[in-house]
Amino acid sequence: MKSNLIFIGMPAVGKSTVGVVVAKRLGMQFVDTDLLIQEQEKKLLREIIEEVGEEGFLKIENQVNKSVNVENSVISPGGSVIYCEEAMQHFKDIGIVVYLQASYQTIKRRIRNPKKRGVVLREGQTLRSLYNERVKYFEKYADIVVCEDRCRIEETIENVLDKIAKCKK
Repeated sequence: MKSNLIFIGMPAVGKSTVGVVVAKRLGMQFVDTDLLIQEQEKKLLREIIEEVGEEGFLKIENQVNKSVNVENSVISPGGSVIYCEEAMQHFKDIGIVVYLQASYQTIKRRIRNPKKRGVVLREGQTLRSLYNERVKYFEKYADIVVCEDRCRIEETIENVLDKIAKCKK
């Protein structure tokens, strides 16, 4: 039985915000795997990335996410978890993957400064190219897609709850 919900999507789609409320409304636990990584490494995410680089960070992210062993939980991993094949396969095995989808315009409006937001961009990479690169992964792994363009947070939460209820029938 897949008892967990895993929220994926770009930074600023509300994986944590929506996730916490959905968990409360459904009587589930909430797990933010970025916090698990920081706890394990005893450093902030950006400090880890500065020290070990993006590849090193992805190794840590994969290891932490693939070892998440919970039930009846809403799990909110970092946006780059989709590059971690083992972690994503684990999430598909233990839950329903919910892609919180937003257009590039919506993301751009919400993330004014990607660096301050902790968005990892490779040398010369733009937010637009990162968005384009990740969308195909989000679509590949998603069991449920919830579009949140022109939605207030409350509407997104209701849309997620509706789709989950339909999926569990």
